[in-house]
This record gives sequence, C-alpha cells and structure tokens, in this order.
Amino acid sequence: MSGGEPGQQPAQAPGVFAVVGLPPVLWLLGLFLAPLAVIWAYSFGENRTLVDIAVTGDWGNYSRALKPLYLAILLKSIGFAALTTLLCFVMGLPVALAITFASPRVKLLLLVAIMLPFWTNLLIRTYALMAILRTEGLINSLLGAVWDMVPGLPPFAPLPLINNNFAVVVGLVYVHLPFMVLPLYAALDRLDRSLIEASLDLGAGHFTTLRRVVVPLALPGILSGIIITFIPALGAYLTPDLLGGTSSQMIANVIERQFRSANDWPFGAALSFLLMYLTFAALMIQAVISRRSAEREAL
Repeated sequence: MSGGEPGQQPAQAPGVFAVVGLPPVLWLLGLFLAPLAVIWAYSFGENRTLVDIAVTGDWGNYSRALKPLYLAILLKSIGFAALTTLLCFVMGLPVALAITFASPRVKLLLLVAIMLPFWTNLLIRTYALMAILRTEGLINSLLGAVWDMVPGLPPFAPLPLINNNFAVVVGLVYVHLPFMVLPLYAALDRLDRSLIEASLDLGAGHFTTLRRVVVPLALPGILSGIIITFIPALGAYLTPDLLGGTSSQMIANVIERQFRSANDWPFGAALSFLLMYLTFAALMIQAVISRRSAEREAL
C-alpha cells in the first residue's frame, strides 16, 4: 500500500499536467496568439505590392485611423454599443429578477427561453428580424391593416424601420440581450434573500431595495453583463451590414472592407487593434471596479 502521513498532500505529477495541458497551450499559441501577433505587426506596415506587406514600424496607420472620418465611425460604434448595453440592462434586469424569484419549474422554462436564441444561427435570426422590420414586413403590414380600417384617412405610408440607425440598435439589442440576462441572473441568484426581506420589512420600497441593496450586491455580475454585452456589440459586423444603411455602418464593417475590398491589410489591422485596445481598457476598468467593490465588502 502506498500511503503517507495523515494530512500529507498527495504527490503531484508534473508530467501528467504537462501532457494534458500541452495540446491546448499549443493550440492557443499556434491558432490564436501567433496569427494575432502577425496582424499586430501588419498594423505597423505598408503595402509594397498586392501581396507583399513590409513591416516598417511606422505608426502611420494608427494616425490615419484617428482621422475625423474614421474617428467619427469609431465614436458612432461606441455610441451604438453603449446604447445597446443600456437598453439590454434596462430590459434584462427585470427578466433576471423574474427568473431569480420564479419557482424551480418556471425558472427552468425561462432559462431555456433565454438560451433558445443560441440554438439558432445568427444569420437566420437577423433575416427573420429583417422580415419583421422591412417595408412590407409584419409590423408595417399590421399597422397598414389597422390604418385602412379607419375611414377617411390617406393611404398608409410604411414606417422606415430598416436601413437606418434605429434598425441597427434594435438588431444589436435583439442579438445581445441574452448576454446581459444570464450574468445578471447568475449574480442575483447568489444573493442572500434575507437582506432583501430585511430591507422590505424595515419600510424600504421595492425600488429603494433594488437600488440600495440588490444593485450594490450584484455589482460584479452587472459589470460582467455590461462587458459581455458592450464588447461584442462594439465589434458587431453582421447586424449593421444587413439592417443598417450606408450611414449606419460600424467600425467592423470598415475593417472588413479594408481586408477584403480595399486590400489594405495594414490599415485594417490598425483599426482592428484599436478595438482590441478598447477591449483591454474596458476589462481593466471592470477589474478595478470589481476590486474596489470587493474591498468595500471586506470592510
């Protein structure tokens, strides 16, 4: 029998961990970090021929990316992503609260309903939304039918619900709402409900309890939901491409055109890494706020 003294930790096997961990590490290095490093190097390069890119170490691509034309598109993309995140939070918080306080059977059904969109291809969901919003779509058809029932009105003019900024924001909220609801539910489900009951028993209203008890305690989950929603919305490509017009394109659409149509890979790489830098900044802000929140709870 192989044994040891009581309380002795079992011997570790570095070789086993190395064998198990080596394939995913090599996969990460070879198929993620290495291509990412190549694109990052391209952002400091320039086109010499149609297929030759020389890495010169020049910051010219980043300077060009910050020109008013591209900076305006980047700021508009940030605005779209921020508005999407806000709307997802406003709509997702009541849904997460309803799931948290539902009975076990209803909770399961609600969670399945929230995760159901993940089982359908994004392209199919976007085309379904186009069928609802387009000029001859479901909304305009229903409004037109109701309009025609009222005598004496002029012919119904369909509402412009697609190929504009409105359609882009609606599409982004439609796609990213589950990304907000699930982290909120995970945070709310771990709350000590006795604190909520104590707040209500002491005379605080539901809104005050939500603002002063629930939100501070669920702040890490709220921050996770904001980050998980904001970052994909900022880099969204398919939704603005299909639902937005020429004035509703986001920075990801500009990046796609640089790589595929303009064949300007260095500039496209610079724009891509501007998004990466914004992502890192958002993650750092989340880490700082979460750490300060943990420090306050520890006091």
